[in-house]
Amino acid sequence: MIDSRAVISPQAQIAAGVEVGPFSVIGPDVVIGAGTWIGPHAVINGPTRIGVDNKIFQFASLGDAPQDKKYKGEPTRLEIGDRNVFRESVTVNRGTTHDKGVTHIGNDNLLMAYSHVAHDCHLGDQIVMANSATLGGHVEVGDWVIMGGLSAVHQFTKIGAHCFIAHNAAVTRDVPPYVMAVGRPAVPHSVNSEGLKRRGFTAEQILNIRRAYRTLYRSGLKLAAAMVELEKMAADHAEIRPFVEFIKRSERSIVR
Repeated sequence: MIDSRAVISPQAQIAAGVEVGPFSVIGPDVVIGAGTWIGPHAVINGPTRIGVDNKIFQFASLGDAPQDKKYKGEPTRLEIGDRNVFRESVTVNRGTTHDKGVTHIGNDNLLMAYSHVAHDCHLGDQIVMANSATLGGHVEVGDWVIMGGLSAVHQFTKIGAHCFIAHNAAVTRDVPPYVMAVGRPAVPHSVNSEGLKRRGFTAEQILNIRRAYRTLYRSGLKLAAAMVELEKMAADHAEIRPFVEFIKRSERSIVR
């Protein structure tokens, strides 16, 4: 299952059933789980841990050194879960010692061609990054986020679960869960209601989320006053709690 023209370090750990295409390079301290398919001309360097049933297409570069001038070769790592797809020329860098030392990607994500995940990013599950979407360092992306083509996220920014980031958007502040953000710089546009429907949210839950969105963004209330109202809503509706908790832990401030 490993092409004779691939270059694989003796220190790499490749599970049974892994396929590796011609001219791919796998360095030392790389662990690859069962069922993973690696196409031609991919490069994987370590320390990197890759789970099961991933697909890594040609010219992808995973686990190389972070693009950070402060990085001095310290041992950091990349962790990738299961059933992810990395399309052509995707780049994912290891972490740095200026954070937790790890870049983490969860499960069932699709990173389309030329997308980039910088050092120390943390991605959840079921994320789609369309072509050339780019994350700066230390970015957090929640579950079920969709990023449009050519969108970009500033370093240290957080994107909440179920967000939709429009194509060509430039995200410079935190985006609360459920929000659609558009523009350069990105601003809140509406609730990602269609995405929520597809993921099983009820009509009542979506209505509650829309009410929370209007309280935050359309009521004219200052943030502190809006948070008082949102806390009351969250007490009765569990779907509002992630919205409130995200805003509370925002450090860059939220899109407004």
